Amino acid sequence: MDLGDRTLELLNGGHDMTSRERWLAVLRGQTPDFVPTDYWATEEVTERLLKDLGCSDEMALWKKLGVDRKLGFGPRYVGPDRGGRDTWGLARVVKSYGQGLGTYAEVVEHPLASATTVEQIDAYPGWPDPDDYDVADLPGRIDRFRDWPIHVGGYEPFLTVCHLRGQEQAMMDLVMAPELVDAMMGHIFDFWYTLNQRCFEAVGPDVITTTYVAEDLGTQESLLMSEALVDRFIRPKMRKMCELAHQFGVFAFHHSDGAVRPLIAGMIDVGIDILNPIQWRCRGMDRRGLMADFGDRLVFHGAVDNQHTLPFGSADDVRTEVAENIAIFGNRYICAPCHNIQPNTPTENIVALYEAAREAGKF
Repeated sequence: MDLGDRTLELLNGGHDMTSRERWLAVLRGQTPDFVPTDYWATEEVTERLLKDLGCSDEMALWKKLGVDRKLGFGPRYVGPDRGGRDTWGLARVVKSYGQGLGTYAEVVEHPLASATTVEQIDAYPGWPDPDDYDVADLPGRIDRFRDWPIHVGGYEPFLTVCHLRGQEQAMMDLVMAPELVDAMMGHIFDFWYTLNQRCFEAVGPDVITTTYVAEDLGTQESLLMSEALVDRFIRPKMRKMCELAHQFGVFAFHHSDGAVRPLIAGMIDVGIDILNPIQWRCRGMDRRGLMADFGDRLVFHGAVDNQHTLPFGSADDVRTEVAENIAIFGNRYICAPCHNIQPNTPTENIVALYEAAREAGKF
């Protein structure tokens, strides 16, 4: 029975879809039983919800909230000890934002900040090796969660360039030292392409639901860089990453915060399938306009505002916004917060988000 038959059976009174079936129905342009949902939150929020809702673990929390959360899996690191540094040789320190607003691990040094030649870039000892990761047990770890959407793989290259060079220097490099950006982006692409391909091959086709093909390219009001620079540095390799994913039946999940409307058509052209996070209060990101212009080619993920509505609105405000999103996006929508829910968001509002998705989202 293919998913189209499954959808018809459910609409005619069959059993509820699994979370995986619900996501796939939307991604394939079909109609699920309910609008699928996802969950993004800081660790502090998740820990609080476990306590407030009396859940023993995160899986119990997803089930209690009715969340169709995509579950992330990756290869195991089997390489040498990196001395507490991350994949790219970066040192991070956990910093508090104060007043109960949570903590984040921030990069505290930029190891390529002083590089002036491609030779220095290439000689950087922190470039990761795909051979340092083992994919052999990935299928077995995924197999027991086949009723859930599965997420494997990542790619967000310019963010890594900013970490290696420092953001201000990286932005200047786009114009003043493009050869250095090309060299760094090349190393980053080669690593992720090889590792993602190995993961996809190990798991096999039509098992993984989504992979992350991202770049933060917007501010609250405008683009972070010009469209010409996006065309020059971002889109060509993003196309190759999307093509790789599609070879294995994997959907390309594109994350870009902020006011990115001028870039959306071009991102669709390179192969993105899902647009996240839909910060509709940013300039040009009107929900109805996005749906009218791109709804036949994109699935929209997010759109529940976590800058205003979730932390500072009432539970009724949250319910209203969720219902509006569902009415606008219909079966082209995966309901979720715009970004990680922050610790200043009341538990009541989080519960309201998922209750409203089920109440307003039945097809």
